[in-house]
Amino acid sequence: MQSLITAVRTHDDAAAFLAWPGDFDLDRGDHVEEVHLASGTALEGFAGHGAGGTYFFCGEGGEERPILFADSEGRASLVAVGLPELLQFLLVVPWWQDCRTFTVERSRELAAGYLVDIPDLWARRDRAAAALGLSLPTEADALARLREVATVTGRDFVLVFTPEDEPYDALFKDLA
Repeated sequence: MQSLITAVRTHDDAAAFLAWPGDFDLDRGDHVEEVHLASGTALEGFAGHGAGGTYFFCGEGGEERPILFADSEGRASLVAVGLPELLQFLLVVPWWQDCRTFTVERSRELAAGYLVDIPDLWARRDRAAAALGLSLPTEADALARLREVATVTGRDFVLVFTPEDEPYDALFKDLA
């Protein structure tokens, strides 16, 4: 079975949607700062975000590992448990960082802005999902799962700025 990372790299529709509006770049896996998990669990940067953020696999294994996102402002949170979940999430709510209330209403407001510039947004998303062989959750389910992963499942995934031994703030600390 082909890995999802390989599938993204080989399917132009998927790579294009994940690059924008998903803001997910497999060619940018290096984090600007030296970091580690407080638990000592291994971290592997594998993708980047245009504003300087990094997606990390946590622990040992393959694409089923938990995924932590660290932004360039000293905030980090677990965002998915496995690459399939992350990609489904990025396909459904690529504007997730601006949807801090995790509500469908806010997500739809944000989507409206994207639809002005990308009128075929949903068709592009559906082609990307089909190319990757992913079924898509509803918007409400994707947002609820992100909230659960970031505020409950992710409590044990504390990213630390290594030179100062200081933990990053949680991306969604006001919800925890």
